[in-house]
Amino acid sequence: MNKILNRLKYYGATRILWPLSVKKRVSGKRSSPSGKPPFGPPLQITRKLREIMGFHYFEGRFSEGVKPVAWVTSGAPIEILRALDFFIFYPENHAAMCCVQRLVPELSAVVEEKGFSMDLCSYARCDMGSAISGKTPVGKVPKPDILIACTNICQTVLYWYRSLSEMLGVPLVVIDTPFVYGDVPQHHLKYVKAQLERVADIAEDISGRTLELDRFSHVLRLSADASLLWGEALAASKHRPAPWTAFDQFVHMAPIVSLRGTYECYAYYAELVDELRDRIYQGISAVQTEKYRLLWDNLPVWFKLRDFSTILAEEGFNIVISTYTNAWYQSTAYLNSDEADPFEALTEAYIHIILNMDLNHKLELMENLMKDYSCDGVILHSDKSCKPYSIGQYDLKEKLLEKGFKAFVLEADHGDPRFYTDEQVKNRLQAFFEMFSY
Repeated sequence: MNKILNRLKYYGATRILWPLSVKKRVSGKRSSPSGKPPFGPPLQITRKLREIMGFHYFEGRFSEGVKPVAWVTSGAPIEILRALDFFIFYPENHAAMCCVQRLVPELSAVVEEKGFSMDLCSYARCDMGSAISGKTPVGKVPKPDILIACTNICQTVLYWYRSLSEMLGVPLVVIDTPFVYGDVPQHHLKYVKAQLERVADIAEDISGRTLELDRFSHVLRLSADASLLWGEALAASKHRPAPWTAFDQFVHMAPIVSLRGTYECYAYYAELVDELRDRIYQGISAVQTEKYRLLWDNLPVWFKLRDFSTILAEEGFNIVISTYTNAWYQSTAYLNSDEADPFEALTEAYIHIILNMDLNHKLELMENLMKDYSCDGVILHSDKSCKPYSIGQYDLKEKLLEKGFKAFVLEADHGDPRFYTDEQVKNRLQAFFEMFSY
C-alpha cells in the first residue's frame, strides 16, 4: 500500500503539480535582453537552467519508495546507475547551492558541535550538517539507498561518506582509483574495472533490475555527447571577445554534473551552444570592455561569484576558462561510447580525472588552455577546503611565470565565508591588476 501511495504522490507531483504551479515559480522571469555595465546581455538560457535543475531537485523530494536513490561523489561513474533508473543525488552540487546562499556557517555549526573540525572541506561540513538538521535550500533531500564514493577527486570523500553512512544507516560502496603518474598501468585499469562491475552487481540487487547492454550503451553515448557539447560551449570563449565568462560556466556546469547521461542534459547543451554561437555572430561580449583574458584554477568562491566577476570586469578582465569547468570535458576523449565493453570505456574516463593525475599533467593542461584561449594570466585559487586541488599551486605559479604568463595565488575557501576577507582579497587583486600595466 505504501508503495502505491508513494507512486501516486510521485506522479501527481511531477506530472501535475510541477507543470501547473511550481515550474513557473522556479524558472522565474526571462532575463532582460540588455546587460548592466560592466557586463553584456545575460544568457537567455539561464531560465531553462533553473527549470531543469529545479525539476531535478523537485523530483528528488518524491523519489523515495518509487526509484532507488544513490548519493554519489562528483567523480562517480553514474552511467551504471542511470541505466538502472536510479535517482542520483550529488551532495557536492547540493553543497554548492548552500554555499551560494551562504548557509555553510549555519550548517557547519551543526557538525562542529558534534566534534568535526571547521578545517574540514566546507562541502562535507555543509552536507553532513544538512543531513543531521534537515535544512536544505531544495525543500527536501531524498534518503539514499546507497552511497557511492569514488576516490578519483580526493580522499576526503572516503571519510565524508563513511560519516554519512553512519549517520544515515546506509551502505557505502567505495571505488578506489589509483593515482596516475604518466601512463596508466594495465593492472590499474583492470583493478578499477573490476570495482565498476561490482558496483553494477550491487546496483542491480538494490534496483531489482538487470543492467541491459543496449540501455547502458545508450546512456554512455548520451553522457559522452553531452560532454562534447559542453566542450563546444567552453570553446566558444576562444573567440575574442568571449561570449560568456568562467563565472557563467560555473553556474551552467550543473547539468553536466547532476544530469549526465540523460537526454535533458544533452538537449540543454545543444541549446546553450546555439546561443553562444549566436552571441559570437552578433558580436555580443560577456564583458563590455574585454582587455585581458585569464584562466581560473580550482573551484570558484561560490558565495562571491557576482562580486568577483564584477571586480574583474570593471578592470577589463574576463576569466574565459577554468581547469574546473574544463574537467567535465577533459575525460570525454576516454569515454568511447562505441567501446564493445562499456566498463572499459568508463574505467578509462573516470581514472583520467584531473585531480587523479600528476602535476606535470596539470601544468601541461594549464599551458595548453592558456594558449588555446589566448590567456594573458592565471588566478590560482588556493582553496582551504580543497587541498588536493590546491597542492602544488605555488610551484605551478613559478613555472607559468617562467613561461611568460602573469600569475596570482588567491587564498580563500570555496564555501565558508569565515575564511574570506574582502579588503585583503581586493588589495591583492589590485596588485595583480597592476602587473598588466608594465
